[in-house]
Amino acid sequence: MKLAYSPTSPYVRKVMVLLHETGQLDDVALENLATTPFDPAEGLLPSNPLGKVPALERSEGPALYDSRVICAYLNDRAGGSLYGKGAGHWDILTLEATADGILDAALLITYEARLRPEDKRMDAWADAQWDKIARACAALNTRWMSHLSGPLDMGQIAVACALGYVDFRHDARGWRAGNDALAAWFENFDSRPSMQATRPPAG
Repeated sequence: MKLAYSPTSPYVRKVMVLLHETGQLDDVALENLATTPFDPAEGLLPSNPLGKVPALERSEGPALYDSRVICAYLNDRAGGSLYGKGAGHWDILTLEATADGILDAALLITYEARLRPEDKRMDAWADAQWDKIARACAALNTRWMSHLSGPLDMGQIAVACALGYVDFRHDARGWRAGNDALAAWFENFDSRPSMQATRPPAG
């Protein structure tokens, strides 16, 4: 298999953490591709017409894209239990969707500052995206700590990668304020070897 990859992408990081945790890292070749919303990498388009990483080429069918699809596939391939069963399955999917919502909002803030011309930037837009992140963190802190503190699953991996990205790009906004339980959980989860091995490079 071959994974279209960027070391700073938080969506790629979810896949990489799962590969570490399920012992599949050696089964996947990494292809480092630089892509932006304005300039998708040409080599990526045959695998993902949307021009986004991650995308996973596999021998038994078309390439897979979207981190949630790839993670579900790799979990199934490994005979893993990261998506649970029964009612717990839906909790895990909800946590993963919450984490991806945090990532979507955080990336929009990043793009606003990095890609939009300075005279067209809207602080109110960036602040509205941050409000989504703040609400999501508050919900995680008040509703989901019991689940996050349980056995490893994809919801935990996704939340940790989302919070790691917020630290990486928007640490000054201070998501930890008022979220003491979530902050303590993240500090512990972030010490896992899979998280340490997938830290994005500075820049």
